[in-house]
Order: sequence, then structure tokens, then C-alpha cells
Amino acid sequence: MRRRPRTLALELVESLGDRIREGHLKVGDKLPTEAAIMGEFGVSRTVVREAISKLQASGLVETRHGIGTFVRGLGDAAEPFRIDREQLGTLRDVIALLELRIGMETEASGLAAQRRTPDNLAAMRAALAAFAEALETDGDTVSPDFQFHVEIARATQNTHFVGLMNYLGAMIIPRARLNGGDVIDDERRGYLRRVNGEHESIYDAIANQDPEGARAAMRTHLANSRERRRRATALAEQRG
Repeated sequence: MRRRPRTLALELVESLGDRIREGHLKVGDKLPTEAAIMGEFGVSRTVVREAISKLQASGLVETRHGIGTFVRGLGDAAEPFRIDREQLGTLRDVIALLELRIGMETEASGLAAQRRTPDNLAAMRAALAAFAEALETDGDTVSPDFQFHVEIARATQNTHFVGLMNYLGAMIIPRARLNGGDVIDDERRGYLRRVNGEHESIYDAIANQDPEGARAAMRTHLANSRERRRRATALAEQRG
């Protein structure tokens, strides 16, 4: 089925927004011309103009008539709201971020269950497979864990969820910041298997287009993460 111009525009907003947030396009840089964007992404001029309009509304770019469109920054909302890595150095900080995630990602999961596409499901499944492989080889599980949550945000078809997730980055995964009860291999492996089992429950609800089930599974997963972090920190303190 041919995608609608509105969907194409949202995908273009996401792609260009990612380049800005990741620093590939910096503040003050001029965006490529409409013709160049049309050629690179294979979209119409109408789609390009709608995408630019949305980027302007979010504060990411500004258009100077007769000159071009320039990167303005990370958006108006990103200036007052900021979470630095240095702000996630304690248990209280990590729990506060998990509380934020419970509110945001619970609703994102419900929307994803309503709006997900086959491509969204394939991307989630790939992240889960990467997590499972890393678990068996003692590799990095943080990156595929984060990617799974990003793909859920992407499945909402709402670029603001994706933008906020990318802004926060992989530091939202608690074990990326704090060490504690994960120091014993068997304990760590069991813990990670439980995490991925919770991921599978979220995926199943989204795949089955069950919004309430997806919300419940995500809320349970993040609430469990909060409690696991509390227990891991308490154990580390006892050992110390």
C-alpha cells in the first residue's frame, strides 16, 4: 500500500530531527535544499515543505526567506528540560527517571499497540534477538535494551516520543549507570533473562494489538526495574 504524504512527512521529520539531535547537523548549519532532500529521501516537494514546517514548529529549525533553512537547536522544549549524566549518579536519581519513564512509556506502549506496523514489529523483534544474543555471549545488553524501547516509541507514529527517547539516550537503562547486584555472573544472567522476559510480554501485547495489555506490561516492567535497582543498591551497601 502506498504511504500517505502525511506519513512520509513524519518520517522525514524524524530523520532530519535525528541528524540534529545526534550532532550531524549543528546549530547554525544550513539544511540541504528542497531539491536535495527530495532526491535523498525520494519524496515530493509537498512532503519536504510539510516536514520543514513541523521542524519549525518544534523549534529545531528556522527559515530565513530568500536564504534557506538553518538549524536553530534542539527545540524550545529541550532548553528548560535537561537531564545530564551527572544527574543520574544516585539511586534516588535513577528512580526519579524511572518514574518519568513509567508515565511516558506506559502510554507509548498503548499507542504502539494501536498503531504499530509490520516494520515496527520486525524492528522490535530484531532488538529482542540482539538482547538474547548478547545475554548468551556476555555482550552488551544495554544497547539492544534501549533500542527496543526506542522502537516502541517509534511505533506510536508520534515523533515526539522518539525525540524524547533519543534525547535521554541509553542512560535511561538503569544498569548503564549504577553497579550493584549484577556483579555475580549467575545473578546477572538471571536478572537479564527476567528483563528480556518482560520485554517479550510487552512485545506480545503490542503484536496482538492489545493497548491495555501493552500498558500493563510496560508499567510492570518499569516498576520491576525500579524495585530491582533498589534491591541491588541495598545489597551493594550490605557488601560494602
